[in-house]
Parts: sequence; structure tokens; C-alpha cells
Amino acid sequence: MGISITDITTKLIGDKKRWRQYKARTAALPTSQRTAVAGIERYIMYTGPSDGDQLMRMLDDLADLFEQTAADGTSVRTVVGDDPIAFAEEFKANYGLGSWLSKEQQRLVAAIDEAETEAGAS
Repeated sequence: MGISITDITTKLIGDKKRWRQYKARTAALPTSQRTAVAGIERYIMYTGPSDGDQLMRMLDDLADLFEQTAADGTSVRTVVGDDPIAFAEEFKANYGLGSWLSKEQQRLVAAIDEAETEAGAS
């Protein structure tokens, strides 16, 4: 028996009801916040956790953040700063490691550390 599309979707984004609620929340944001959230969401979807529940927790918190900033009249640039990548990486870091990218980054650091140790032993 194969894996159904529903099973795949649930693994990727978790509960569909929760996903739809998140999408409705972000659709209600002002245009600038909605555009920013869409960009950050895409980045997180590609580089973030592979666990649907953890991903949805992050996205729900992202929606909370931008709902609050919209209510306060805070600009997107004030929230994100000059480096959107640094913002997204810091945002993800608040949820601990667990993405494939984080694991690969750790492996790279370990490999370089090992190479340096080997060079010192030669």
C-alpha cells in the first residue's frame, strides 16, 4: 500500500485545518506584511524543519509577529532589519536545530574541525 497525498501533505504541513487557518490569518494582513510573510514562509519551507508540527508552530508565531506589527503600525523593515536572511535564520534558531540545512551546517563545521585536527597531527 502506497502513501496517500493526504499523508504526504500532513507530514509536510501538519494538520490541514491549522494550515488553512494560518493562510487565512496571513491573507488578512496588510499588503506589505503579507508580502514579507510570504517571502519568509517560502524561505522557512525550504530551509526549515521537516516536521509539520514544528513548521506550523514557527509559521503560527510568524503570523502572530506580523499581526502585532501591523496592529502597531510597525514597518516591515523595522521588524526584519537590513538583512532578511539574518532575520529568517535568527527566527528559525529560536526553535532549535532540526532542519536538514542545520544538520548539514553542523556536519560542515565538524568536517573542517576534523581537517584542522588532522593537519595539526601531520
